[in-house]
Amino acid sequence: MSGHSKWSTIKRKKGAIDAKRGKIFTKLIKEITLAARLGGGDMEANARLRQAVLAAKAENMPKDNIDRAIKKGTGGADGGVSYEEIVYEGYGPGGVAVLVEVMTDNKNRTVAEIRHIFSKYGGNLGENGCVSWIFEKKGTFTFTKDQVTEDRLMEIVLEAGAQDLRELESEYEVITEPLDFEKIKDRIEMENLKVAFAEITMVPKTTVDLDAQQAVSMLKLMEKMEDNDDVQHVYANFNISDEIMEKLG
Repeated sequence: MSGHSKWSTIKRKKGAIDAKRGKIFTKLIKEITLAARLGGGDMEANARLRQAVLAAKAENMPKDNIDRAIKKGTGGADGGVSYEEIVYEGYGPGGVAVLVEVMTDNKNRTVAEIRHIFSKYGGNLGENGCVSWIFEKKGTFTFTKDQVTEDRLMEIVLEAGAQDLRELESEYEVITEPLDFEKIKDRIEMENLKVAFAEITMVPKTTVDLDAQQAVSMLKLMEKMEDNDDVQHVYANFNISDEIMEKLG
Protein backbone atom coordinates (compact mmCIF):
# COMPACT_ATOMS: atom_id res chain seq x y z
CA MET A 1 0.00 0.00 0.00
CA SER A 2 1.87 3.05 -1.24
CA GLY A 3 1.19 6.51 0.11
CA HIS A 4 0.27 8.44 -3.02
CA SER A 5 -2.34 6.03 -4.38
CA LYS A 6 -3.73 4.02 -1.51
CA TRP A 7 -4.16 6.98 0.80
CA SER A 8 -6.70 8.18 -1.77
CA THR A 9 -8.54 4.88 -1.31
CA ILE A 10 -8.57 5.32 2.47
CA LYS A 11 -9.88 8.87 2.07
CA ARG A 12 -12.67 7.69 -0.21
CA LYS A 13 -13.79 5.21 2.44
CA LYS A 14 -13.97 7.94 5.07
CA GLY A 15 -15.20 10.59 2.66
CA ALA A 16 -18.85 10.43 3.74
CA ILE A 17 -17.88 11.34 7.31
CA ASP A 18 -15.70 14.22 6.16
CA ALA A 19 -18.45 15.51 3.88
CA LYS A 20 -20.86 15.67 6.82
CA ARG A 21 -18.40 17.87 8.64
CA GLY A 22 -18.23 20.12 5.62
CA LYS A 23 -14.44 19.85 5.41
CA ILE A 24 -14.26 18.67 1.82
CA PHE A 25 -16.50 21.46 0.53
CA THR A 26 -14.65 24.07 2.58
CA LYS A 27 -11.29 23.08 1.09
CA LEU A 28 -12.66 22.92 -2.44
CA ILE A 29 -14.36 26.32 -2.19
CA LYS A 30 -11.10 27.90 -0.99
CA GLU A 31 -9.25 26.39 -3.95
CA ILE A 32 -11.89 27.48 -6.49
CA THR A 33 -11.99 31.01 -5.07
CA LEU A 34 -8.22 31.44 -5.12
CA ALA A 35 -7.89 29.87 -8.59
CA ALA A 36 -10.50 32.28 -9.94
CA ARG A 37 -8.84 35.24 -8.25
CA LEU A 38 -5.41 34.39 -9.65
CA GLY A 39 -6.37 33.32 -13.16
CA GLY A 40 -9.87 34.62 -13.84
CA GLY A 41 -13.25 32.93 -14.01
CA ASP A 42 -12.96 31.42 -17.50
CA MET A 43 -12.33 27.71 -17.05
CA GLU A 44 -11.14 27.31 -20.64
CA ALA A 45 -8.32 29.76 -20.01
CA ASN A 46 -7.65 28.85 -16.36
CA ALA A 47 -6.36 25.28 -15.97
CA ARG A 48 -6.14 25.53 -12.18
CA LEU A 49 -9.77 26.63 -11.92
CA ARG A 50 -10.81 23.89 -14.33
CA GLN A 51 -9.16 21.23 -12.17
CA ALA A 52 -10.67 22.69 -8.99
CA VAL A 53 -14.17 22.62 -10.48
CA LEU A 54 -13.68 19.04 -11.70
CA ALA A 55 -12.65 18.03 -8.18
CA ALA A 56 -15.71 19.77 -6.75
CA LYS A 57 -18.03 18.02 -9.20
CA ALA A 58 -16.44 14.69 -8.29
CA GLU A 59 -17.54 15.35 -4.70
CA ASN A 60 -21.06 16.25 -5.89
CA MET A 61 -20.79 19.89 -4.89
CA PRO A 62 -23.90 21.80 -6.02
CA LYS A 63 -23.43 24.04 -9.06
CA ASP A 64 -24.60 27.07 -7.08
CA ASN A 65 -21.77 26.59 -4.58
CA ILE A 66 -19.23 26.39 -7.40
CA ASP A 67 -20.61 29.47 -9.14
CA ARG A 68 -20.59 31.48 -5.91
CA ALA A 69 -16.97 30.53 -5.23
CA ILE A 70 -15.93 31.63 -8.74
CA LYS A 71 -17.81 34.93 -8.41
CA LYS A 72 -16.23 35.49 -5.01
CA GLY A 73 -12.79 34.98 -6.53
CA THR A 74 -13.29 37.13 -9.60
CA GLY A 75 -15.07 39.85 -7.66
CA GLY A 76 -12.45 39.97 -4.95
CA ALA A 77 -15.15 39.92 -2.28
CA ASP A 78 -13.48 37.91 0.46
CA GLY A 79 -14.73 39.74 3.52
CA GLY A 80 -11.25 41.00 4.31
CA VAL A 81 -9.71 37.52 4.36
CA SER A 82 -6.49 37.07 2.38
CA TYR A 83 -5.25 33.51 1.92
CA GLU A 84 -1.58 32.61 1.61
CA GLU A 85 -0.44 29.39 -0.06
CA ILE A 86 2.41 27.59 1.73
CA VAL A 87 4.02 24.17 1.33
CA TYR A 88 5.45 22.60 4.49
CA GLU A 89 7.88 19.71 4.29
CA GLY A 90 8.78 17.18 6.93
CA TYR A 91 9.24 13.59 7.98
CA GLY A 92 6.81 11.04 9.34
CA PRO A 93 7.49 7.78 11.24
CA GLY A 94 10.34 5.76 9.74
CA GLY A 95 11.64 8.75 7.79
CA VAL A 96 8.63 9.01 5.46
CA ALA A 97 8.72 12.16 3.32
CA VAL A 98 5.64 14.34 3.79
CA LEU A 99 4.49 17.38 1.78
CA VAL A 100 1.67 19.50 3.22
CA GLU A 101 -0.02 22.11 1.02
CA VAL A 102 -1.94 24.72 3.00
CA MET A 103 -4.06 27.77 2.31
CA THR A 104 -4.21 29.98 5.38
CA ASP A 105 -5.15 33.43 6.60
CA ASN A 106 -2.88 33.06 9.65
CA LYS A 107 0.57 31.61 8.97
CA ASN A 108 1.66 31.57 12.62
CA ARG A 109 -1.40 29.57 13.69
CA THR A 110 -1.04 27.11 10.85
CA VAL A 111 2.66 26.37 11.22
CA ALA A 112 2.17 25.74 14.94
CA GLU A 113 -0.64 23.28 14.22
CA ILE A 114 1.33 21.49 11.48
CA ARG A 115 4.40 21.22 13.73
CA HIS A 116 2.26 19.80 16.54
CA ILE A 117 0.73 17.10 14.30
CA PHE A 118 4.16 16.04 13.03
CA SER A 119 5.52 15.83 16.57
CA LYS A 120 2.53 14.02 18.07
CA TYR A 121 2.70 11.18 15.56
CA GLY A 122 6.43 10.50 15.45
CA GLY A 123 7.55 12.96 12.81
CA ASN A 124 9.06 16.42 12.56
CA LEU A 125 8.69 19.55 10.49
CA GLY A 126 11.68 20.06 8.19
CA GLU A 127 13.29 22.82 6.18
CA ASN A 128 12.04 24.00 2.79
CA GLY A 129 13.32 21.67 0.10
CA CYS A 130 14.13 18.76 2.39
CA VAL A 131 11.71 16.31 0.73
CA SER A 132 10.06 18.10 -2.22
CA TRP A 133 12.65 16.65 -4.62
CA ILE A 134 11.24 13.17 -3.94
CA PHE A 135 7.87 14.04 -5.53
CA GLU A 136 6.73 14.72 -9.09
CA LYS A 137 3.39 16.21 -10.14
CA LYS A 138 1.40 13.64 -12.13
CA GLY A 139 -2.14 12.90 -13.17
CA THR A 140 -3.57 9.61 -11.93
CA PHE A 141 -6.64 7.57 -12.85
CA THR A 142 -7.64 4.56 -10.75
CA PHE A 143 -9.82 1.73 -12.08
CA THR A 144 -11.10 -1.28 -10.16
CA LYS A 145 -10.18 -4.58 -11.77
CA ASP A 146 -13.82 -5.63 -12.08
CA GLN A 147 -14.49 -2.67 -14.40
CA VAL A 148 -11.92 -3.26 -17.14
CA THR A 149 -9.25 -5.72 -18.26
CA GLU A 150 -5.61 -4.71 -18.16
CA ASP A 151 -5.16 -5.29 -21.90
CA ARG A 152 -8.11 -3.08 -22.88
CA LEU A 153 -7.13 -0.34 -20.45
CA MET A 154 -3.53 -0.39 -21.64
CA GLU A 155 -4.59 -0.13 -25.28
CA ILE A 156 -6.86 2.85 -24.59
CA VAL A 157 -4.74 4.96 -22.25
CA LEU A 158 -1.31 4.40 -23.78
CA GLU A 159 -2.70 5.23 -27.20
CA ALA A 160 -4.12 8.43 -25.69
CA GLY A 161 -0.71 9.43 -24.35
CA ALA A 162 -0.60 8.07 -20.80
CA GLN A 163 2.84 7.63 -19.28
CA ASP A 164 2.43 4.36 -17.38
CA LEU A 165 -0.05 1.71 -16.25
CA ARG A 166 0.54 0.07 -12.87
CA GLU A 167 -1.19 -2.95 -11.39
CA LEU A 168 -2.16 -2.66 -7.73
CA GLU A 169 -3.79 -5.27 -5.49
CA SER A 170 -7.37 -4.73 -6.65
CA GLU A 171 -6.96 -1.75 -8.99
CA TYR A 172 -5.10 -0.42 -12.01
CA GLU A 173 -3.47 2.99 -11.80
CA VAL A 174 -2.81 5.08 -14.90
CA ILE A 175 -0.08 7.74 -14.65
CA THR A 176 -0.04 10.80 -16.91
CA GLU A 177 1.74 14.09 -17.30
CA PRO A 178 -0.46 16.88 -15.83
CA LEU A 179 -0.82 18.55 -19.24
CA ASP A 180 -2.24 15.30 -20.68
CA PHE A 181 -4.73 14.75 -17.84
CA GLU A 182 -7.81 16.22 -19.52
CA LYS A 183 -7.04 14.70 -22.92
CA ILE A 184 -6.84 11.23 -21.37
CA LYS A 185 -9.92 11.90 -19.23
CA ASP A 186 -11.87 12.71 -22.40
CA ARG A 187 -10.69 9.49 -24.06
CA ILE A 188 -11.68 7.44 -21.00
CA GLU A 189 -15.15 8.98 -21.02
CA MET A 190 -15.47 8.36 -24.77
CA GLU A 191 -14.75 4.67 -24.13
CA ASN A 192 -17.37 4.60 -21.31
CA LEU A 193 -14.86 3.40 -18.75
CA LYS A 194 -15.77 3.94 -15.10
CA VAL A 195 -13.03 5.69 -13.12
CA ALA A 196 -12.87 4.95 -9.39
CA PHE A 197 -10.78 8.04 -8.70
CA ALA A 198 -8.95 10.68 -10.73
CA GLU A 199 -6.70 13.51 -9.59
CA ILE A 200 -3.58 15.51 -10.26
CA THR A 201 -1.30 14.69 -7.38
CA MET A 202 2.31 14.46 -6.22
CA VAL A 203 3.75 11.00 -6.88
CA PRO A 204 6.90 9.93 -5.01
CA LYS A 205 9.92 8.61 -6.91
CA THR A 206 10.77 6.24 -4.03
CA THR A 207 8.84 4.79 -1.08
CA VAL A 208 9.61 3.90 2.54
CA ASP A 209 8.39 0.57 3.99
CA LEU A 210 6.73 0.82 7.40
CA ASP A 211 6.25 -1.78 10.12
CA ALA A 212 2.91 -2.15 11.91
CA GLN A 213 3.62 0.35 14.67
CA GLN A 214 4.96 2.95 12.26
CA ALA A 215 1.98 2.36 9.95
CA VAL A 216 -0.51 3.17 12.72
CA SER A 217 1.26 6.43 13.53
CA MET A 218 1.64 7.35 9.85
CA LEU A 219 -2.04 6.85 9.05
CA LYS A 220 -3.03 8.90 12.10
CA LEU A 221 -0.64 11.66 11.02
CA MET A 222 -2.16 11.72 7.53
CA GLU A 223 -5.70 11.78 8.89
CA LYS A 224 -5.00 14.61 11.34
CA MET A 225 -3.31 16.64 8.60
CA GLU A 226 -6.31 16.11 6.30
CA ASP A 227 -8.68 17.15 9.10
CA ASN A 228 -6.94 20.50 9.57
CA ASP A 229 -9.04 23.27 8.03
CA ASP A 230 -6.00 25.03 6.53
CA VAL A 231 -4.58 21.92 4.85
CA GLN A 232 -5.56 21.45 1.21
CA HIS A 233 -3.47 18.38 0.31
CA VAL A 234 -1.06 15.96 2.00
CA TYR A 235 1.39 13.74 0.11
CA ALA A 236 3.68 11.07 1.53
CA ASN A 237 5.92 8.27 0.27
CA PHE A 238 5.08 5.53 2.78
CA ASN A 239 4.50 1.93 1.80
CA ILE A 240 2.43 -0.42 3.98
CA SER A 241 2.27 -4.10 3.11
CA ASP A 242 -1.09 -5.78 2.49
CA GLU A 243 -0.44 -8.08 5.45
CA ILE A 244 -0.04 -5.16 7.84
CA MET A 245 -3.10 -3.41 6.44
CA GLU A 246 -5.17 -6.54 7.00
CA LYS A 247 -4.05 -6.68 10.64
CA LEU A 248 -4.88 -3.01 11.09
CA GLY A 249 -8.34 -3.61 9.66
